[in-house]
Amino acid sequence: MATNLTSNNIMGFETPIQDTPYTMFSPATWNASTLVAVSALAFVFILALRKPKQTRLPLPPGPKKWPIIGNVLQLPTSFEWETYAKWSEIYNSDILHVDAAGSSIIIINSWKAAYDLFEKKSSLYSSRAENQMVLLSGWKWLFGFMPYGEAWLERRKLFQKHFHPLDNASHHPREREYVHQMLRRMLDTPEDFMEHIRHMMGALTISLGYGIDVKPKGDPNIHIANEAVKGLAGAANFSAFLVNSIPALKYVPSWFPGAAWKRQAETWCDWTMKMRDIPFQRSLEQLAEGTAAPSLVTNCVQSIDETKDREHQLTVIKDTAGNFFVGGADTTVSAINTFLLMMVCHPEIQDKAQEELDRVIGRGQLPDFTDEVALPYISALVKETLRFQAITPFAIPHYLTEDDEYNGYFLPGGSVVLGNVWAITHDKEDYPEPLEFKPERFLKDGKLNPEVREPTAAFGFGRRICPGRHIAVSSLYLSIASILSVFRLEKAVNENGDVIIPSKEYISALILHPAHFKCSIQPRSKEAEILIRSISDS
Repeated sequence: MATNLTSNNIMGFETPIQDTPYTMFSPATWNASTLVAVSALAFVFILALRKPKQTRLPLPPGPKKWPIIGNVLQLPTSFEWETYAKWSEIYNSDILHVDAAGSSIIIINSWKAAYDLFEKKSSLYSSRAENQMVLLSGWKWLFGFMPYGEAWLERRKLFQKHFHPLDNASHHPREREYVHQMLRRMLDTPEDFMEHIRHMMGALTISLGYGIDVKPKGDPNIHIANEAVKGLAGAANFSAFLVNSIPALKYVPSWFPGAAWKRQAETWCDWTMKMRDIPFQRSLEQLAEGTAAPSLVTNCVQSIDETKDREHQLTVIKDTAGNFFVGGADTTVSAINTFLLMMVCHPEIQDKAQEELDRVIGRGQLPDFTDEVALPYISALVKETLRFQAITPFAIPHYLTEDDEYNGYFLPGGSVVLGNVWAITHDKEDYPEPLEFKPERFLKDGKLNPEVREPTAAFGFGRRICPGRHIAVSSLYLSIASILSVFRLEKAVNENGDVIIPSKEYISALILHPAHFKCSIQPRSKEAEILIRSISDS
């Protein structure tokens, strides 16, 4: 309901008779009953002024709402994006509305609606919904979850200054280094491929963010980050915790019966603060020792403006580095694992990609960033990996700061606004046969087809789009091209000689990962094995 005030006309009093010294409405003649009557009229007048204007526009469609609880009992708690995409078909609308015990939630299920709202009306849709469970888990410093404002702008600007999209030199050399190290680990222990991928991205983000060397195995910083991100993935599920719809529940003590969620938040918070503080402190120590490698933290600390609040600047640097650590590691791991799963399930796609690599690069060297323009099929494979299973199917919820209207619907201010990335990247109009993994959809006549919509929704929308997406894409490209250059990925075989068919199942969370699957990873040739060892030893 709109909250704009309106004035209603009410009947005025008659003009007093001139030859009567006092009328019944003269204050001097008011008795108790008259005072009560006038007070009542005044009260009604005030209520009329305060009564919200009845909007003529309806809310977007959605399931029937029950009194008080709204749609609480109907909201999905896993794979919500798929449910909301189906609801769009049921209600024939790309924008939906649900009510979670008084909390208004708007779901955007098409690229056009997302562009019209998040881009064209970014001043209204660029803030963040307050997720109580995320805050209770210690993440109030994470600028991806901060409301639109000075604190968010300060941290985002610092990140973009250090990792500018046009400055490849800030990340390409270390991406190359850690991808090559991953190839060696996959050669030695291919059965641990998921661990190797996670280690590679963790080491890359720690190196870029803090300049810290990472242990080859069992690095404590990567372990802390993994545990913290697991907590974030759990806490960020907005509809899974009633405290997000009834914020007063955050005051419930952790010992209270039924407050297991509160105790879980406290456990997650411990990991969160370790992840934010420990690598940052180590980076400062190395800087003091003179052993620090160039990184976001070391470069920014050395550039601190001593005429301004030093502690505040250090806090902003620490928050920004932590945000890069969180946002960069787990997301790209998800995409690489999806790529590996698809190669195992679609050997014909792997054949096409390897044919292109052999023809353009040859088998005696590994691909580099300069080769990307000559590898359209690999580029299409990267795009399809990002499209097929969105890394963050709901991105991070936006927040509508004031009442709005769209396509004949009323959108209430204060609503949580969910951009359904999964629905957008599975739109049948943009991507025919959306449930099929088809890199060819991005190609035409052997070249990238500019008419096919880029899967940029995978990185969010509007002013809140991921600022490190260029690093994620370049890391994904080099990982995919390098793995396919030297390895053959096939279905695993069990001890009885039976082929193991991957389930293609995914784990529902803020960041979508395929369930653990087995596969065979073998060097394509003896020459490939020698190449891997020579590169990783250099």
